[in-house]
Parts: sequence; C-alpha cells; structure tokens
Amino acid sequence: MTENSTGRPAAAGVLGAATVATGLIAGVFYIFACAVMPALARSDDRVFVEVMGNINEVIQNPVFFLSFVGAPVLTAVSAWQTRRSPNRRWVWAALVAHGLAFLVTTVVNVPLNDRLAAAGDPARITDPAAVRERFEDTWVAWNVVRALLSAFALACLARALLLHRRA
Repeated sequence: MTENSTGRPAAAGVLGAATVATGLIAGVFYIFACAVMPALARSDDRVFVEVMGNINEVIQNPVFFLSFVGAPVLTAVSAWQTRRSPNRRWVWAALVAHGLAFLVTTVVNVPLNDRLAAAGDPARITDPAAVRERFEDTWVAWNVVRALLSAFALACLARALLLHRRA
C-alpha cells in the first residue's frame, strides 16, 4: 500500500471506488423514485404487478449486486483505512447511511418483492388491485428513504474524497 506525506496509507482508490459504487446505487433508488414508480403508477393493476415482478427478477444480476454489495463493503474498507484521518467522520457517516439503506432493503423492500412474486402469474391473479394495494405505497415510501440515505452516503463520501485529496 502506498503512503502519503503524513505516513498514513493512501486510501484514495478505495474511497473513490466506494464513492462511484454509492453513486450508482443512489442513482438506482433515485430513478425508481422519480421516474419508474411514477410511470408505473399510471398503469393498470395487472400491468403494474407484471412489470414490477419483471423488474424484481431482472435486477437480481451480478452487475447490480456488485454495486449494491460493493458500495457498503468498499465504504467499510475505506472507513478502516481512514480511521486515523480527519475525514473519517464523513466515511463513517456514509457507512451508517449504507447500513440503514441495506436494512430498509432487507426488512421492507425485499419482503414486499417476495410477496409480490408469491402472488403468482399476473395473468392468473384474480384481484391484481389487492396485490398492488398491499405493495405499492409502502414500497415507494421506503424506496424514497433508501434514495435519501444513499444520496446522503454519496455526499459524505464525496466530501471525504475531497478532503482526502487536499491532505
């Protein structure tokens, strides 16, 4: 590991990668909040259930998981690397925000996605309005929370990166 002029390990690469991965995830949650879900809100119930089911299936891919898991992991590594640095508070704040966003995802959004999938083939659901009713508002609200937490994490990491570069 290279060292900077103060003798501390240079963590710019990991911090930069954490910032990029966090930006990607914040962007995913943001685009759902401001475009995908408002567009789906215009759809009829069966279309809504079908499209959300399709999204929930295709988003489970290695590229998405690389950034979804990579962002908090890289942030944790960066938090360790910057533990004696003046910018550590920014990295730790980002790590806490990541943890909260991950918690929301695993406790709220993923179980809602699973219940939506358990409803079965959208063409055979007898009451797609009821399925949608049990999903949409809660999922959308908590996705906004994830978007805000991820945007906060991104801002914190960007600040830490700026301070790191100045050191």
